[in-house]
Amino acid sequence: MEGGDRGVAVASHGSLGSGAAAATVRELLQDECYSDFLNKDFDVKTYTSQSIHQAVIAEQLAKLAQGISQLDKELHLQVVARHEDLLAQATGIESLEGVLQMMQTRIGALQGAVDRMKAKIVEPYNKIVARTAQLARLQVACDLLRRIIRILYLSKRLQGQLQGGSREITKAAQSLSELDYLSQGIDLSGIEVIENDLLFIGRARLEVENQAKRLLEQGVETQNPTQVGTALQVFHNLGTLKNTITSVVDGYCAALEESINNALDIKVLTQPSQSAVRGGPGRSTMPTPGNTAAFRASLWTNMEKLVDHICTVCGQVQHLQKILAKKRDPVSHICFIEEIVKDGQSDILYTFWNSVTQALYSQFQMATNSSMFLKQAFEGEYPKLLRLYNDLWKRLQQYSQNIQGKFNASGTTDLYVDLQHMEDDTQDIFIPKKPDYDPEKALKDSLQPYEAAYLSKSLSRLFDPINLVFPPGGRNPPSADELEGIIKTIASELNVAAVDANLTLAVSKNVAKTIQLYGVKSEQLLSTQGDASQVIGPLTEGQRRNVAVVNSLFKLHQSVTKVVCSQSSFPPEAEQTIISALKTIHVLMGNAVQPLLTSVGDAIEAIIITMHQEDFSGPLSSSGKPDVPCSLYMKELQGFIARVMSDYFKHFECVDFVFDNTKAIAQRAIELFIRNASLIRPLGEGGKMRLAADFAQMELAVGPFCRRVSDLGKSYRMLRSFRGALEAYVQSVRSREGKEFAPVYPIMVQLLQKAMSAFQ
Repeated sequence: MEGGDRGVAVASHGSLGSGAAAATVRELLQDECYSDFLNKDFDVKTYTSQSIHQAVIAEQLAKLAQGISQLDKELHLQVVARHEDLLAQATGIESLEGVLQMMQTRIGALQGAVDRMKAKIVEPYNKIVARTAQLARLQVACDLLRRIIRILYLSKRLQGQLQGGSREITKAAQSLSELDYLSQGIDLSGIEVIENDLLFIGRARLEVENQAKRLLEQGVETQNPTQVGTALQVFHNLGTLKNTITSVVDGYCAALEESINNALDIKVLTQPSQSAVRGGPGRSTMPTPGNTAAFRASLWTNMEKLVDHICTVCGQVQHLQKILAKKRDPVSHICFIEEIVKDGQSDILYTFWNSVTQALYSQFQMATNSSMFLKQAFEGEYPKLLRLYNDLWKRLQQYSQNIQGKFNASGTTDLYVDLQHMEDDTQDIFIPKKPDYDPEKALKDSLQPYEAAYLSKSLSRLFDPINLVFPPGGRNPPSADELEGIIKTIASELNVAAVDANLTLAVSKNVAKTIQLYGVKSEQLLSTQGDASQVIGPLTEGQRRNVAVVNSLFKLHQSVTKVVCSQSSFPPEAEQTIISALKTIHVLMGNAVQPLLTSVGDAIEAIIITMHQEDFSGPLSSSGKPDVPCSLYMKELQGFIARVMSDYFKHFECVDFVFDNTKAIAQRAIELFIRNASLIRPLGEGGKMRLAADFAQMELAVGPFCRRVSDLGKSYRMLRSFRGALEAYVQSVRSREGKEFAPVYPIMVQLLQKAMSAFQ
């Protein structure tokens, strides 16, 4: 109970002390005199100086002494309140010091054990290091000795292989390749026993490389696959296959570029004229107009030689490409072409062709920019230049198709592995397979500037005769001779452009523009006044001019169609382009005669309508025949149609065109005649017989409008049906003379109406 009371008392005392301490701390914090001591940047000197200046030192000291006293009391209260915790902390510090002392003892023991182990390990380790170094040196020495022995052996064998000439050259290259491998990663200089051999090996390598290069050049020039395959095997054994092939292709490209430059060299082309005419200083070295023919002859001779050279070199590169695609190393069985393109590079044929086309483009552009004569020659005779390019491309394609047969016929099957044809074709750009690259387009890209200029001049040549025969203010169409000159110009342009399908298509578009221009010029000559459509009197001046324009357009249409048909291997697209332009001419001809046709149709309709003014109500005559063979309106219609054909339409030379247009008039006239004939009232027996005669005469009336009346189709069949019914009725009347009979005409009209609906 006492202990418990004491604990309660201590706890209560501690709680009271804590409360008092908290109150004391709050008082100290709230007092401004002690607030400066709580700042982090408190400075004793600064505080002292401020206190001296304030002249209240005694009061400050008293305050400070009081504060110190309060803090001492507070510390005493804290120690009394927590004396048990403080004693426990002090006891723990003593235990920690004992543990630390024990750890230091153990660490010392461990360090001693490590030192003893180190003494036992270092000596064996040093011995192992020394023995390892000795072993490494022994291995290096053994490897070097083995290399030296092998080098001596291979050097001796190489001497014998070199004496064997080209038959042993691949083996010599293999020996050199092994010797290079033995010399890699090691310095063999200073070894007296192989110094002479190393010098001999260097000379042998140069000799083998030179011999292989000569063999490769000779094999490529003569298209000998055996020699080319042997040379490639040598370079493969030497490890220089890729570099050698690159060097050979670059050499071909450089040679071709030089050939292009020489072929277009204006100094070389004008050399004959310079030697023939020697002038003083300052005279132009360009060819004069008097020797332009000689200049162009020399130019085209050089171009033909250049094309032959390009074809020859392309054949050599293609031959080399084929052998690379077929030849495999007998040891590793790796195809040689894989060695060339394994780093993602393009095959040699693509690289070579790309270089050639770029050289052609750049050299042609440079030459024509520096010489106006070259530019004029290429632009004026572009089809000739294009023909050379097309011949070159055809020869390359033909060579691509025949090269496989040549390989098989050579009998060198020991050099090749029989690969699939697909492998060969994919390496051949002269048989287009790649969708993203067109080698033919790449070849002809250098010609685009000259093609544009040629087409422009061609269009000008086509337009000039048309502008000449249609002068401003002129009122007459071109004469036959003038039109023939235009047709000759069109035929000449198409014949010259026949060397290439694309050029033919482009020139055909120019011809289409020419035809359209002719149509526009002709349309301006047409008369559209009222006298152009009159059908009362003879031909007026405007109608004569319209007839002449239509005849001119017809002659143009016929002549151009004949020219197109006479062209051999004419592209369908080009033919369709010209035909589309000719359709506009045909439409223009129709528009030119349409006013006259409309007037003729209106006049015929007016004549047919006059049948209602005649009397068809008369009885049947005593003879049973009509008084007149046909009605007056029919005579007028026949006379009018005959006059129209003789006075107006016979002047048109396009007979088929006229019949195509008058056919519609005839069909319309028949339909009007049948419709009005069925409406005649009153209609007697005599009128019926006369009407039947009119039907027969109607066939004769519309006959001049067509070649055969049967060509009118449905209208003609309607006319024949109506006429047949009337004739049957007339025969019935004649067989029943003096007898009464029922009027059957209304019934016949109903039947004919049903027949007409059936025809429709």
